[in-house]
Amino acid sequence: MNDTSISHLTLLSEDPPPRAPVEPDSGDCCGNGCDPCIFDQYEEARQHYRLALAAWRERHPGVDPATLEPR
Repeated sequence: MNDTSISHLTLLSEDPPPRAPVEPDSGDCCGNGCDPCIFDQYEEARQHYRLALAAWRERHPGVDPATLEPR
């Protein structure tokens, strides 16, 4: 294991990047006009994820979360 791998493992355990929300399938919506709809909830979760990811990137400049091993 090289120094980069070790630092990435430390980063994952101490401050892992946020996880993107899973998009619902089109068939997951019941079509009854629920308020909020699961797609509204998904959009809200995506916004929260974008903000959390931006904050994570500020704490870890130069680190690409996509290059870290999945949790």
